[in-house]
Amino acid sequence: MSNVLKPVPDQSTDRDDDFTRDDMLEVLSNQRRRFVIHYLKQNGDDASVSEITDRVASWEYGKEIDDLTHRERKRVRNALRQFHLPKMADYGFIEFDSRQGTVSLTETISHTNFYVDSLTDNSVPWGVYYLGLSLLSAICLAGVWLGIFPFDRLSLLLWGVFFVTTLSVSSVGHFYDNYYRMRLGARETPPEVTEE
Repeated sequence: MSNVLKPVPDQSTDRDDDFTRDDMLEVLSNQRRRFVIHYLKQNGDDASVSEITDRVASWEYGKEIDDLTHRERKRVRNALRQFHLPKMADYGFIEFDSRQGTVSLTETISHTNFYVDSLTDNSVPWGVYYLGLSLLSAICLAGVWLGIFPFDRLSLLLWGVFFVTTLSVSSVGHFYDNYYRMRLGARETPPEVTEE
């Protein structure tokens, strides 16, 4: 699985971002921390540590919350409370009250979109897809230019319509994939969790 992290601030709000790219990459370099951000963005920017623990453990172990063992929950809860949540708070991503057991996104992070490009075994990266589409287009154009059968059977106008339609459909699919599938908090499960 390959992950590319792309933080994209919401430009519609007026605020001073104190986060460097290295800060964001440091916090987002860990899957559990990405899961925390995803959960908080999905559930109104704040939650209890126990709620976050249940959901993160569920995603991590690929189980329903009711099927998690005490040991699995404890392992995730301890890691979150002792390491991940304090680190996220130190970097200013969350507000963490260890006594009350509450966590909330800071205002800046709640208005920032994070994209995680997660490739499963069956996925083709968009760059490879567009390279293949370009190669296919070049072969078709060469066939038309050289008058090779079956490329010479369609007019240049029909080939143009084919290329524009193919590129348009691909671009819409790419936009949807980026905005919906890869954005933390955009759907029920994080991009790295495969839905069955």
